[in-house]
Amino acid sequence: MMEKPSDTRVLYNDTCPVCRFEIDGYRHRAALDNLPIRFDRIVAAADWGLTADAAARRLHVIHKGRLLSGIPAFVALWSEMPRWHWAARLVGLPGINGAAALIYDHLLAPVLYRAHLRRQRVSRSE
Repeated sequence: MMEKPSDTRVLYNDTCPVCRFEIDGYRHRAALDNLPIRFDRIVAAADWGLTADAAARRLHVIHKGRLLSGIPAFVALWSEMPRWHWAARLVGLPGINGAAALIYDHLLAPVLYRAHLRRQRVSRSE
């Protein structure tokens, strides 16, 4: 069977337990639904034109040739997944989109990134 070309690619921090858990769910669902979504681990950051540090700060998605990050990346990913269309539509609404971006950009992503930096320091000191 020939692999389908992917218009949607996801770059995620596989060293982050929270990120990995969430993306593993999306990957599993995409496989069950035979969706042409490619999932790249953080080691592929350079292939995306990003540093590993920049990639660790937030979710990145290439969707229809555009590099997106943060909430726009989630919305693009969800819009490609039938069981997640509702989330894409909901988070795409103007008021909700702005609130979600604020929460992600100023709370969730920074907390996950600081945890990433702690994990790196601990692994280097071992």
